[in-house]
Amino acid sequence: MSKIVESNKAKIQYNKPFSALKIIEPILNAIEQEGYSTPTPIQAKSIPIVLRGTDLLGCAQTGTGKTAAFAIPILQLLSANKAYGKKRKIRSLIVTPTRELAIQIDESFKAYGRHTGLRTTVIFGGVNQNKQTAALRSGVDILVATPGRLLDLINQGHITLNFVEMFVLDEADRMLDMGFIHDVKRILKELPRKRQSLFFSATMPAEIVKLASTILSKPQQVTVTPPSSTVDIIKQGIYFVDKGNKNALLVEILKNPAIKTALIFTRTKYGADKVARMLNKKKIKAEAIHGDKSQNARQRALKNFKEQSTRVLVATDIAARGIDIDELEYVINYEIPNIAETYVHRIGRTGRAGAKGTALSLCDAVEKEYLRDIEKLISKKIPVVEEHPFPLVDNNPVKPPKQQQQQRKRKPGNSKPKPKGSKNSKKRYGKPKKSR
Repeated sequence: MSKIVESNKAKIQYNKPFSALKIIEPILNAIEQEGYSTPTPIQAKSIPIVLRGTDLLGCAQTGTGKTAAFAIPILQLLSANKAYGKKRKIRSLIVTPTRELAIQIDESFKAYGRHTGLRTTVIFGGVNQNKQTAALRSGVDILVATPGRLLDLINQGHITLNFVEMFVLDEADRMLDMGFIHDVKRILKELPRKRQSLFFSATMPAEIVKLASTILSKPQQVTVTPPSSTVDIIKQGIYFVDKGNKNALLVEILKNPAIKTALIFTRTKYGADKVARMLNKKKIKAEAIHGDKSQNARQRALKNFKEQSTRVLVATDIAARGIDIDELEYVINYEIPNIAETYVHRIGRTGRAGAKGTALSLCDAVEKEYLRDIEKLISKKIPVVEEHPFPLVDNNPVKPPKQQQQQRKRKPGNSKPKPKGSKNSKKRYGKPKKSR
């Protein structure tokens, strides 16, 4: 059982039903309709803290049920004082890094709040804003947003945050990774000083702790499993294989009829597209999802995968946090991530909320150093799958030279002359593109 650490060291009863958390009847009915009866550890501890009006610092991996841990008490607190129609003001703001995650949080609020009369909407970049601004004009109680689109609509005058009572910053460490930290600071300046703030992160590096201290006031802390630890219930395995044989090994693995669906991770967008095309040529229905895909294409691919009309979804790490699929049993790392924490986030797509899951990784000789970092982080050796038809042969491949090194080694006669005038080789015109 996951351990919860909280400032007063109180003991938690995990087997109590949601009704023991003093949740109002309309929300209890919605929770039951969703098929839940017993809260997860983070829900059991976080919900009472939030209902007391206390700020919360939550350290929890994906798949622990943290969305409900803040959605349920926010719905309950806002239900005590409702407005109607266009008189509704944005009283709760949830900021999250990706479009997919924003959509799923919005769906959770709508599900748990279906009997409360509260209105929720979601805004994100990459799509036309007209439908989003129309929803805002009709009145909204709860707004789920990605940072870029939120700031855009604030600057256009479509959104004011003067009435926000409850603020949630979700996936804070991913915000940092994706370069949204300055956007978050700009959003904080738009919020009322007097508010309740909830802060969630899968990991707690020093930068995140520093950011939390600027947002929270006398918070209570909830930690579900130690930071960066993998979910114990996930079965993990490593296949050592030459880079050139990864496609063949992947196809061989997918011959297993037990793998009804699989989420496969690559490091790059190009790699995701390439793997998806290869699998489709092998008559394995696959789709790729990454930042270069249109919003409609990404949502369609997710829908097909959830409905199992697509067997394999190939994704990049940026899309990883936004994929929340119940009963997903298999995650496959086509490439080992070069950041150890990313491995934890990837395999966290399976084994969610106590369900069983398997995470398999294809590791070539160059990636062994990444594997060592991962095993150091999770404090365990990942079992090696010895019996497979494509064992690693080339243990000392030539590493591809870095681009910068190539440029430095260019012969004098081959160097390109710099343009006259400005030191910069390219002039930039117009405003820089906004992040989503």
